[in-house]
Amino acid sequence: MGILNVTPDSFYSGSAFPAEEPAVEHALKLVREGADLIDIGGESTRPGSRPVSEAEEVSRVLPVIRSLKRSTEVPLSIDTTKSGVARLAVEAGASVLNDISGLGMDPGLAAVAAESGAALILGHTREVPERMHLVAPSEDILREVREGLQGSIDRALRSGVKSDQIVLDPGIGFGKGMEENLLLLSRLEEIANLGFPVMVGVSRKRFIGQVLGLDSPEDRLAGSLAAALVAVFHGALLLRVHDVGATRQATRMADAIRQAGCPA
Repeated sequence: MGILNVTPDSFYSGSAFPAEEPAVEHALKLVREGADLIDIGGESTRPGSRPVSEAEEVSRVLPVIRSLKRSTEVPLSIDTTKSGVARLAVEAGASVLNDISGLGMDPGLAAVAAESGAALILGHTREVPERMHLVAPSEDILREVREGLQGSIDRALRSGVKSDQIVLDPGIGFGKGMEENLLLLSRLEEIANLGFPVMVGVSRKRFIGQVLGLDSPEDRLAGSLAAALVAVFHGALLLRVHDVGATRQATRMADAIRQAGCPA
């Protein structure tokens, strides 16, 4: 999943394209690098970011979705917590809804998924983006994430979403500290054991910089690739990344090694 932030305030400048034309050009570059999906977001969800209005978010993402729908057959995802944005995005051509809050901010997103048949990625966050960096450490982060995601699953199913539409995201970095993020990645199988495909987004995030002593997101590619490979080996089926080409090469290499050791 290639990341396309149609915002002026992404934490990583390499994915921020607030104008339509360069945003579309970058998305098509990600497709050429091997992206299976493009995730389009019109509201920053970095820690400390402030929300934008639904109208502003719509004005940012819809032109890009419409243009990409004409330009590529790669499926498009809308990264939003607002059911109104999700509905318009689906009408414009998006076929995946990526909700970092797991229906916690707007339960109406489930109805959009149920009515449209769009895939629904249920994420876990411990707070809204504006305050998530202020959250105290969890007493048991794995249990908290599992229980939170199970609650999101239950809400989705009650709203008519089918089980084969659901993907889970443990929300690496969303209200979690460095050690909590590392623990979640090392025990990702326990999220996958909930019975749904798992998506992981670790690309260039702050915890990687904390481990490696790298303040700038621009310097975190190697750490991102390492974390992505660990996620795959522990059960992730979908990776949300800035660096599609490098990640695809790394995962192909790792998969070739893994398959070489498997009996025919």
